[in-house]
Amino acid sequence: FARLLACTFFVLRHNRMRSVFTKAVIRHRYSGRGQSACGLVGATCAFHCPEASVVDRSYFETNRPFLPAFSAPAHRHSFSTALFSQNDMGEEEFRRDAGSHTPYERWVRRLYRTNLFHPVKLGLRNIEDLHREIGSPMDSIPVIHIAGTNGKGSVALKIARTLQQMNPELRVGLFSSPHVSSFRERMQVNDELISEAQVVDYLPKLYQICISKDIPATFFEIATALAFLFFADHADVVVLETGLGGRLDATNVIRKPLVSIITSIGLEHTRILGDTIEAIAREKGGIIKAGCPVLVGPHVPHDVLQEQSKEKGASAYYQCDDILGPLQTDPIDDYDKENARTAEAALRLIQNSNAPIAGLDQLTDGIIAQGTASRPPCRFEIVEGRNDGLTVVLDVAHNPPAMEYLVRKLQATYADRPYRIVVGMSSDKDLGLCGRMLLDSVDSADSIHLVEAYHPRAAKLENMLEAEPRLKACHYNLRDRTISTQIRAAIDIAQEKEEILVVCGSVFLMAEAREALGFDEPRDSDYISEVAGANLKHGQENFANSKSLQANTKPSN
Repeated sequence: FARLLACTFFVLRHNRMRSVFTKAVIRHRYSGRGQSACGLVGATCAFHCPEASVVDRSYFETNRPFLPAFSAPAHRHSFSTALFSQNDMGEEEFRRDAGSHTPYERWVRRLYRTNLFHPVKLGLRNIEDLHREIGSPMDSIPVIHIAGTNGKGSVALKIARTLQQMNPELRVGLFSSPHVSSFRERMQVNDELISEAQVVDYLPKLYQICISKDIPATFFEIATALAFLFFADHADVVVLETGLGGRLDATNVIRKPLVSIITSIGLEHTRILGDTIEAIAREKGGIIKAGCPVLVGPHVPHDVLQEQSKEKGASAYYQCDDILGPLQTDPIDDYDKENARTAEAALRLIQNSNAPIAGLDQLTDGIIAQGTASRPPCRFEIVEGRNDGLTVVLDVAHNPPAMEYLVRKLQATYADRPYRIVVGMSSDKDLGLCGRMLLDSVDSADSIHLVEAYHPRAAKLENMLEAEPRLKACHYNLRDRTISTQIRAAIDIAQEKEEILVVCGSVFLMAEAREALGFDEPRDSDYISEVAGANLKHGQENFANSKSLQANTKPSN
């Protein structure tokens, strides 16, 4: 007991260790008096740890039998409520910054810190409780639900834009993630982002519900509930993109979607979703609902999803050819055209089902062609007229299938032009394969610039170099890892050599890249983005060992 208490005081003096230690203590199954000591120490750490956020509460809930010595303060609803109601950014900081930062900045910063050290917590209980407490608004709004490894964001935007053009009076909500530059991009109606004032209006209500009803909601669950409140007041129909997977995704609280769409299945988030295509398909197929139709893209394991559709009692299982007829040309070798075809099939399916959406009788081929031509930001986004006429391509190709498509698209679009690549990756992707694909697409490794986004999930430069040693011949700088530095260097070289500049990889690097390229768009302040991971290194990265590569730094040109 004495040793545990001594360790507690040590940990409380070292912020980086608090959250890790809290979980380790609670998860360790001591017996006898050790249970009481362990519970007391873990509780002490949690109450003094800003980083031990809402998600940490799940450890205490799961291991409640191991906490016999702890009793909640009288003014708290319960032990877990006490953990949640503690302001994750610190009550003093929250009050102190009232004059120096806007209410929007303070509330969104608090939202990010709700599970800063635990970005993913799968399960539906929290969102089901939260959705019920806000009146179950999504039970009465027509919803188009979309999952998939690649293409889901593009298909969602194409469907939303087509519905808007079909009926300008129709209020079409769109929920997508992650965002590029501003949190508000995640939820919008007819291309109008949720306003800062609306975020400030809705978020306190959601936090009060979580505290009073003892709901240990995570960042994504609260953000999803925020979108639901916004759509309940402002949308007639909602296009809803899943965040991660499908079966246990927070968006899967939807009961009766107009259609469940699964765009594609590939290997991603294998530590969470499974390490085979079939296992990931079953997770994505979790959005299939009884009595509702299912539409799938061409790159899915049909046997798995068809079986899942039967098990869940889906009304029908469709491929695009079933609705639009077989292709009269060669198979599509362009993801954007493939996504457009999936969106068109979904729209025709909805039209044929007499869904409760005003204006479906006005849905023509011309409107569909116009609406499905839309592209989300950073999906082979071609930017011209900036930086002295330099042509820039922005693409969030972040896994091998998307990287392969990007390379093919570049070769087809700019067959006679060399290009220079700035790339940063997420740590959970196949860094070696992606690196080899990029190296094989250029004449020399000197045409590639490696960057490291300031985000917990961003791949470190050292990891990329270790995964594919040939990348050591590329441009990178272990002492100055800022994205803007490599962007500026790449711009200068590309202009001199008349190259196409390609910025690709993780979405986490795009905000800073777009700012460096001169984009004028809504962008969250540093006060917000530093806790979102955009401008501040994650504390746990300090444990990485980078000494072995320090001598291999190649200065930027």
